[in-house]
Amino acid sequence: MTDQPITRATPPHIARMIRVDQAGEFGATRIYAGQLAVMGDRAPDSAEIAGMAEQEAGHRAKFDALMARRRVRPTALQPFWDKAGFALGAATALIGPEAAMACTAAVETEIDLHYSQQLDQLEATNEDPELARMIEEFREDEREHRDAALAAGAERAPGYPVLSGLIRLGCKAAIKISERI
Repeated sequence: MTDQPITRATPPHIARMIRVDQAGEFGATRIYAGQLAVMGDRAPDSAEIAGMAEQEAGHRAKFDALMARRRVRPTALQPFWDKAGFALGAATALIGPEAAMACTAAVETEIDLHYSQQLDQLEATNEDPELARMIEEFREDEREHRDAALAAGAERAPGYPVLSGLIRLGCKAAIKISERI
């Protein structure tokens, strides 16, 4: 935890970044929870997924703390993302371990793009170095998750191009919605 004081007013565009990033990290923890609920701890990739889930929980905790300090409200859709994330994780795990990894690869691909766009914005203005450092650190973790999922056979999942495309489309929609609501 940091000793920095609570910020009086967070600019709206920065508040949107923080809100959507916290929602995304929350959603990721729910996806992994759904996968692990189906796969248990003995499936081929369970240990890898559990490790990713732990990192995402750490990211979420840091965004939760930042939201509190900066008085940024969470998305009103968090209860929906709770259920939707768990359902997505469980559904892909039910298809099989490779589909679970395809889900991870698709989600992390979109998060990498999203975080990269945010970093470009923040670096262009040098407006919020603390947020930029967090995003850069977390983006590297997300890239590692994507690469691990691909190495674990994500592209061998049944209907991979369609499955990946649908999940990526859903992620893009979730990002846009969570920025505002």
